[in-house]
Amino acid sequence: MKRAGIIRTVVILVAVGALELLCRTGVISSFVMPAPSTIVYSTVQILASGRFAADIWVTLRNVSISIVAAMVSGVVVGTVLHRLPTARRILDPLFATYYAIPVYAFYPLLMVIFGLGDLPQIAVGFLLALMAVIINTLNGLDRVPRVLVKVARMHRLGGWAMERKVRLPFAAPYVFTGFKLCVAYSFVGVIGAEFITSSRGIGYEISYAYNNFDNQVMYPLIFLILAIVTVINMSLYAWERRLLARRRT
Repeated sequence: MKRAGIIRTVVILVAVGALELLCRTGVISSFVMPAPSTIVYSTVQILASGRFAADIWVTLRNVSISIVAAMVSGVVVGTVLHRLPTARRILDPLFATYYAIPVYAFYPLLMVIFGLGDLPQIAVGFLLALMAVIINTLNGLDRVPRVLVKVARMHRLGGWAMERKVRLPFAAPYVFTGFKLCVAYSFVGVIGAEFITSSRGIGYEISYAYNNFDNQVMYPLIFLILAIVTVINMSLYAWERRLLARRRT
């Protein structure tokens, strides 16, 4: 794991260094993309100035709501479906084609249902993230060894007690994979929805900067999103490793 982390870091540093060189030597025009060091500096300036603090807060709040809702709902739905084989067989074909349908096509309908506030954006993030959690929860529950189930039954565990104390703890690595995908999908959903009809949020500001060729705002905000998602996913990864270490002891 340490070796993989070192290799990953080296690859990222080489890629960023090459991009920095291409931008500094003029191979990539500054009109197209600023150098990575310039993007980082501009991001720090934007955060220090507080210029987009309200927009950042709105986006992070909406994304957080969609992430929590998708995580909780996905684990619950996945657990229930695992206990209902007939319902799962009926829904499995729909799961396989879920991401073939563009969720943004339903955005006008969501605006009719939830109004013109933040709820349609939260709903888009939720719908994009939900299926990833459901599928990975089912995937983990399918891999629980039968011997663990037999031992649990010997101790007279049944129903939701078995799910809570045996199945879900064993499926934790797969569930955490769903959580990490959930974070990415929620950000994509909410920020993408802010591109469509919104007057605030990081997505709106990126769209506005793009339409006005303002690379000094667009790229730093994109970098900020990337940094936030990376920190969240690394935190989930560290939590996952801690759970696995406790299982081995």
